[in-house]
Amino acid sequence: MNKIFLLPILGMALLTVSCGSDEDSVVFKTVTADKTVALTNEGNSPTCAVHLKLEEATEASGHAGELINAAVMKRLLDREEKSMQLAAEAFADTYTGSYKSTMLPLYNEDRSDSTKRAWYQYHYIIETSTQKGSKGTIAYLASINYYEGGAHGINQLITLNFEAKTGRQLTLSDIFATGYEQPLKDVLLKALKVKAGCTTLAALRNKGYLYSMDIFPSENFILGEETITFVYNPYEIAPYAMGSTELIIPYNDVDKILKTTFDY
Repeated sequence: MNKIFLLPILGMALLTVSCGSDEDSVVFKTVTADKTVALTNEGNSPTCAVHLKLEEATEASGHAGELINAAVMKRLLDREEKSMQLAAEAFADTYTGSYKSTMLPLYNEDRSDSTKRAWYQYHYIIETSTQKGSKGTIAYLASINYYEGGAHGINQLITLNFEAKTGRQLTLSDIFATGYEQPLKDVLLKALKVKAGCTTLAALRNKGYLYSMDIFPSENFILGEETITFVYNPYEIAPYAMGSTELIIPYNDVDKILKTTFDY
């Protein structure tokens, strides 16, 4: 489960993403937050450090901006609030309370073993950005790195795509025609083989890809002006050690399964 942990706004900057005309433009402000919470009152206590940078559509963006912010808050914060700040503060209270109440009893048992202290040294970092996508769309990208115990931290890229004029979030079913799943799987599998330098599925699996699963069209995608990029985070189609996998598909390779209403 992804957990995000935020604090009140410390600074803002403005960014404008323009898509075709004034009525299609959405203005973003950068909201930053930074907080460190100690697990105990001791000087050498483990801590949970959070560093956050979020793009939030301003009031000038109107209803489209409201819809974008709502989708971002739900996806990244699992909150439904009137503003990103309110969602951040509510989530911060819940997360910090959970960190201390859950981890303190465990830490007390391990306190005498200094080698285990690092297990309780949590962090959560999120940095977001926006970019112009295909015609009339905005891509919202969230790069997340967190550590919550275990052998290593986790890196993820979460993507959201929006229709700039309306603020509507776009899914694969908005882009592709009915029955697209299998043809798109074929295109993605071919792209993965090329990326990995393999000619067969067996060769892919020998390299660690798709070892216990089949390729699938990820809803974690980025609409570009000429391509659609499918993002697979660690563990989704390959082991953690192989990192994330991005498959860049030209629209021309999938034009037969695109909806006629999708204009790129």
